Amino acid sequence: MKPVIVVVLKGYPRLSETFIAQELLELERAGYDLRLVSLRHPTDRKRHPINDEIRAPVTYLPEYLHDEPVRVLKAWWKVRRLPGYGKAVRHWLKDLSRDATRNRIRRFGQALVLAAECPAGARWIYSHFIHTPSSVARYSSEMTGIAWSASAHAKDIWTSPDWELSEKLAAAAWTVTCTAGGARHLKDLSPDAAKVALVYHGIDLARFPMPRRDPSRRDGADAADPVRILSVGRAVAKKGLDTLADALALLPHDLSWQWTHVGGGELADDLKAQVERLGLAERVAIHGSRAQSEVLEAYAASDLFVLPCRIADDGDRDGLPNVLVEAQSQGLACISTPISGIPELIDDGRTGILVPANDPAALAAAMADAIRSPDLRARIGTAAMERVHAHFDHRGTIGQLIALFEANGLVGDKPREMQAS
Repeated sequence: MKPVIVVVLKGYPRLSETFIAQELLELERAGYDLRLVSLRHPTDRKRHPINDEIRAPVTYLPEYLHDEPVRVLKAWWKVRRLPGYGKAVRHWLKDLSRDATRNRIRRFGQALVLAAECPAGARWIYSHFIHTPSSVARYSSEMTGIAWSASAHAKDIWTSPDWELSEKLAAAAWTVTCTAGGARHLKDLSPDAAKVALVYHGIDLARFPMPRRDPSRRDGADAADPVRILSVGRAVAKKGLDTLADALALLPHDLSWQWTHVGGGELADDLKAQVERLGLAERVAIHGSRAQSEVLEAYAASDLFVLPCRIADDGDRDGLPNVLVEAQSQGLACISTPISGIPELIDDGRTGILVPANDPAALAAAMADAIRSPDLRARIGTAAMERVHAHFDHRGTIGQLIALFEANGLVGDKPREMQAS
């Protein structure tokens, strides 16, 4: 029998979370029977082809408890008899006293439904993101007695209070995270640092093979053939896209360029308004979310990838943006900032260019140098591509995650050599 793992997700599927979809697919290939449980219904109109390859069924918990009161009440009536119900209630009330929000009440109601509807034979609960999904996972774990673990990423780490992180790290069997900086922070907060492991996401290099094209020779001198600048990611504060727009406005007037952004996001309209205000509209195309195949085409059509990440006012920040890894896998020269795990990927001057966050002038200077020098772009793009293909293959990183499951007695039904293939 395949080990049944219940995977708790904030939303599924989501275009911005290909790293999660990739992990789910590899766990299935390794012989695990996954049951996906989502706190929210999908909001993206499109989906990546990889989501169609994942066989696991999806259950959607009540996004708002008042939308499905009968389901929640039936769950409570069933779960209240479980031996761990009292423990879960005590922990929830303690959490509620420190975070008296509707969100905290909603998570306990969702945990009731998860515990009541937990698939027969479930042997593990695994939550992606250590904030709200892990609250649901922890309460459900206590009710059902099923062990749980978590995968922490970026915003969930840096915007959660230390008391909550510390208590979840103590309660979980183990926690993985995707950057060295995030791992250090969680180890500092954990009562047992050995229960925190660094596991990079990596990318599926079969989907992002080395490009078979010569590097572009565009140098910004030909108005009919401008250098093509690309950024990919949700338009949210931590991506620093407003800094990028300001930097583009500072580029020398004799340079020919065009900027394409792909990603949608809550600040997309603000970004478009800024571009108009700066007089850049004729050189800029801002698109919503795109499928992975379309993003790959955008990488192939571009000369330079720029993502000037920052720490947002609320503490939110990226971990290690997968789009940087993807862009580098295609030989694109990348310019970014030394935030979170980005220096773990980009060695400044060798495999990319790093500039200070929130500094349009420094970003403009770096972009101007890269626009004018096809040789510079080719050198750092090639070095980055070779490093990604050598060290960020997801088949290696997924093996570390599988090893954690196996250490807790969850062994897939395929031979070990097949799991590693």
